Amino acid sequence: MFISETYRRIAADGIWNNNIVFGQNLALCPLLAVTGTATNGLGMGLATLVVIIASNGLISVTRHLIPSEIRIPIFVLLIAALVTLVDILMNAWAHELYKVLGLFIALIVTNCALLGRAESFASKQPVKESLWDGLMMGLGLTLVLVALGAAREISASGTLFANASLLLGESFKFLEVTMIPHYKGFLLMALPPGGFIMLAFIIVGKRMIDNALALRKKVLVVSLDDEEVLVD
Repeated sequence: MFISETYRRIAADGIWNNNIVFGQNLALCPLLAVTGTATNGLGMGLATLVVIIASNGLISVTRHLIPSEIRIPIFVLLIAALVTLVDILMNAWAHELYKVLGLFIALIVTNCALLGRAESFASKQPVKESLWDGLMMGLGLTLVLVALGAAREISASGTLFANASLLLGESFKFLEVTMIPHYKGFLLMALPPGGFIMLAFIIVGKRMIDNALALRKKVLVVSLDDEEVLVD
């Protein structure tokens, strides 16, 4: 399937280059609060993903109808309405996960990333691009939530996606894995300080990858320039 350069750039920004956590340093409160396990991170990520896609789409559709003087309050109201809807649906259909995530579902309203995408992108771009931006930004955040939750869960208890079938439904039971049998655990990783420590390691790893890719690109450009000189 052919994807235009615009959509590729949006995807790269959302998942990696301008990731909500890595690039914008937003959503750190739920990131550190609910990522005791990969299951919690996945649940929170999917809830935020639905809200950001829907908010981007609605704001893009109505962008010509919203007065610029009161656009921010309207954006907040739209996002709050969507979060309330997601909160009710999760309470009805994923009650166990709802009890675990608790207040942090409602606090999606205060996630500056959603308002930021509404203001900087959805209010200025067509619907398709806005929906794609919401999807990529949401996926980028979900990946970080799951990665941090997985790292903390494995180091804390040696398991991965523990209780996924209880929190997300029986169809997710295949995710439950014991990574380190007979592991006694490392309690610090399950506590809030463990979230800060593991997030620091993940951010450092991301920057090391970026530096390696930049160096590789620089070497490739130099090599191509040398070849051009030889040809001349």
